[in-house]
Amino acid sequence: MKVYIAFLRGINVSGKHKIPMAEFRDLCNGLKLQDVNTYIQSGNVVFKSELQNTSELEALISKAILKSFGFEVPVIVKTTSQLRDILKDNPFESEDEIIKKQIYFVLLNEVSKLEELTAFKAESYENEEFSISDNCIYLKCKVGYGKAKLNNNLIERKLKVLATTRNYRTMHKLLELSN
Repeated sequence: MKVYIAFLRGINVSGKHKIPMAEFRDLCNGLKLQDVNTYIQSGNVVFKSELQNTSELEALISKAILKSFGFEVPVIVKTTSQLRDILKDNPFESEDEIIKKQIYFVLLNEVSKLEELTAFKAESYENEEFSISDNCIYLKCKVGYGKAKLNNNLIERKLKVLATTRNYRTMHKLLELSN
């Protein structure tokens, strides 16, 4: 059995798409996912499954949420090794940046097309830096993510992919829970 981390996009934000984590854990257990553990209310879940395909797991969880809660929620699933690699490859790791809570990870469900990536790489945003890998955009938001122009919605629109954003602390906690 393999360990996975699922990231739900856009739940429990501003009273929209409410999914109580206790109910979500029960839902996941009903899907035959094992050792289900959620972390904070923003839709992070660590679990084990015999399924080996992350796309199948994403579809399974997303369809179950639609059936149980009545709305669609995009889901991105990563393996523990994928999460570990994302964290290892983070170019923004200075102690100062971490203490100031400037580091964010925009997880992508797929690799963008070359034409969108090329155009996106040419962009610049005041007080923000970014670096792109195959399945993650690393953000350094000098004035905080709440004031960032380069946010999840903009990245999805420019790269034409599904994405969800997590902060440094959440990503490290999820890796810890998955080990």
